[in-house]
Order: sequence, then structure tokens, then C-alpha cells
Amino acid sequence: MQAVLYHAFGAPPELATVADPTPHDDGVVIRVEATGLCRSDWHGWQGHDPDIRSLPHVPGHELAGVVVAVGRDVTKWRGGERVTIPFVGGCGHCSTCERGDQHVCPQQFQPGFSAWGSYAELVAVRYADENLLSLPEGMTSVTAASLGCRLATAYRAVAIQAAPQPGDWVAVHGCGGVGLSAVMTAAALGARPIAIDIRPEPLELAKAFGAVATINASETPDVAAAIVDLTHGGADASLDALGSRATFANSLACLRRRGRHVQVGLLVGDDADPRVAMGRVLGWELEIVGSHGLQAHRYPALFELVSNGRIDPLRLVDRTITLAEAPAALAALGDYRGAGMTIIAVN
Repeated sequence: MQAVLYHAFGAPPELATVADPTPHDDGVVIRVEATGLCRSDWHGWQGHDPDIRSLPHVPGHELAGVVVAVGRDVTKWRGGERVTIPFVGGCGHCSTCERGDQHVCPQQFQPGFSAWGSYAELVAVRYADENLLSLPEGMTSVTAASLGCRLATAYRAVAIQAAPQPGDWVAVHGCGGVGLSAVMTAAALGARPIAIDIRPEPLELAKAFGAVATINASETPDVAAAIVDLTHGGADASLDALGSRATFANSLACLRRRGRHVQVGLLVGDDADPRVAMGRVLGWELEIVGSHGLQAHRYPALFELVSNGRIDPLRLVDRTITLAEAPAALAALGDYRGAGMTIIAVN
């Protein structure tokens, strides 16, 4: 099969011919029809993710396609089904999974990280009975792949971790794919999203996706103060959808008393371990929570929002490319200047 491959962290990825995968006993092989180009894959290529332990490696974790081979222990799938899968899959047997928290399973499977991923014609995934999802009637593979980690992650971050009530103010710091998805989700739930970014293009998209206000951080001396002023006391919930010391600090500082900060963006390198204003966290009873993926059993509510038109993930897609174009596109994510997301059409 054809796959995007890199042999060393940071080395130029290439389109290469590699052996077709075979299914694990508890897994399936999926013929990939569409897969998302994601900055998390760029982080993996740069060596920022400890789950990538051996090279060469194939990235890709936002996927949709057709089951073409089934492991001997799989009971729910026969082959031929159109499917997608969360980018974090739980084993289904540990105490964490038994509580319904498969997205933080200690034995979790992540295509593109703990195993080769979906920038390929075929991908093998594990824990199929626990995590594989049939696509709703009429949902295209491009739509399903665009749910990927971005919209699914944003849905959990907003609907479950931030849990806003209708009318609540939700600040979203960073309007890439996850941030724009968070704006769209917050608006669909009846909250009042505020979009913050340093570029006008994603802020214009955020307005179209339901943001009631936007703030250009490159033109605003004190972002947190501007949000507190706009909301007459602070946001009810705030998401760092980018992952930097600045966006983390602004997200925490813009909250009202007893507000909730949700960390979505990955904090790496010089931005890792940011300073926390713990005095305010204690005195104002602020909450700080993380958000990591979305369990398969939570997808039906997201599918419903898509099916009834309250969320349109295709509005996030700004271009579609071929697998042959994916190596250069992955390398370019370190200096990405677009808005929205890119889908790789594979088969």
C-alpha cells in the first residue's frame, strides 16, 4: 500500500510503498477513504509525543473508511461496514473503561501515535468492538473524518468539560480547527462564544460559526481584561484551544468567580508547565480541567447535532488534498497560515 512515512523526527516525510497491515486479534483493518491533516500529527513528527516509540512511522488519527479485514476475536464487525473511530480507543476491560472513561484508558490505542496511522491506504486499529462506530446514514467519509479529533475533542471540551448553560459566556483562545469547532459547538448548545486569535481570517470564520464577539489578541493589550469587560465580570468557561503560556494565562485570568478553565491545546517545549495563578484559583474557586478526546459511547449526541444541522463540520474544511500532497502539507503545519482544516482524500 501507499503511505506517508518518516524515518526520523523532523526528517522530510515521504510517500512510500509499505506492506499491507493485518488485523490484530481484537482489531480490524480499514480501507481509508478520508483522513484529517492535524497539528497533533505535526507534533508527533517533531518528536513531541512519547507514544511514538519506534521509527519509521506513519501519522494520521482522524479517519473514516470501510472495514476490509477482521480479527478473530472481533464479534461486532464482519467487513464492509463504513466506520470511523475515536482517536483514543480504550481497551474495554480495565476499571477505567468500565467507568465509561475509555478516552483516558491506561492501555489506550491511538492510531498515528501508539501504532501506524491513517495517512495511508489501509490502517489497522485495535479494540474494534469497544470503539468502532458505524457512520450514520448519509454521512460522507469526509464529514466523518472532519469530526476527527478536532470536532470530537471540541465537543467534549465544551459540552462535557465546560458544560455551559444556555446564555453562558464561553471564551475560546485560539481559532484553529479545534477552536473553531469549539465556537461552533458552544453556539449550537445555546452558549455565547467569544473567539480570540491573532489573525483576522479565523476570527471572521468564528463569527460565521456563531461567535457573538471576537478579539484580535495582536491588537489588544490585555485580552483577559477585554473579556472581563465584555462579559461584565468574566467568562463562565474558557478554553485554551491553542496551547501556549499566553493563551493559558489569558484563559484563566478572564474567568468570573467559580468559572472553569478547560485545557485543550497541547503545551510543549517552552510552553510546558506554565505558571498557575493559584491564589486566584483558590480564592475564586476556579476549576481547571483537561480534555482529551471523546469516548465512542459519547459520539451519538455529536452525530445528532450534525444530523439535525446544528453543527456542520464541512464548514471547517477549507481544502482537500491527495495522499501524494500530504508529506509537504504535514511539514508545512509548523507555519500554517490558513483557517479551518485540511482533509486528505485517500481512496
